[in-house]
Amino acid sequence: MTFFPSLPADAGVRHILTINPEAGRALVAFHTAALRNAGPLEPAHKELVAAYVSGLNACQYCYGVHSQTAQAFGLGASVLEALLADVESADVEERLKPLLLYARKLTLEPARMTAQDAQAVFAAGWSEAALHDAVLTICLFNFMNRLLEGHGVKGNPGLFNTRGQALRDEGYEPLMAFLDAAAKPGPHA
Repeated sequence: MTFFPSLPADAGVRHILTINPEAGRALVAFHTAALRNAGPLEPAHKELVAAYVSGLNACQYCYGVHSQTAQAFGLGASVLEALLADVESADVEERLKPLLLYARKLTLEPARMTAQDAQAVFAAGWSEAALHDAVLTICLFNFMNRLLEGHGVKGNPGLFNTRGQALRDEGYEPLMAFLDAAAKPGPHA
């Protein structure tokens, strides 16, 4: 059950976005621009970062959806749990580890970020554009985790699987269509 009586019991992000459709559209546009751009960080990597940040924040909804999305992109089912326990020993590409350590620190200790944190990412072969994409993803999911938790939206495994596959296949744009449909007055209005 959500904290907002106007939201359905099975509410998801799309329902929250209808509360303020203008902000909802801007947020969906930002998701598309940040997570599905043609930058150096692939969508699979961004979804991994999204799931990792959400796991660090213990956001059940975002972790559930984005871990499924990362798996739909080919990530092994146990990798995220291993990353949350210890990035250094997790079975991921070595060059992803400094990026994930950056995500961890920016999520849990943002005021402690240093140039050395960025240098570790660059030393692993990532460009400034890639780190920028990662920072956008990290910031977006810290925001989204608080948006879902603040509305009391938790989701369920069925939703996670469905949304994870849809995000891999269709991206974030279908959320715009949902917002447009929700804005149209229907017979119940």
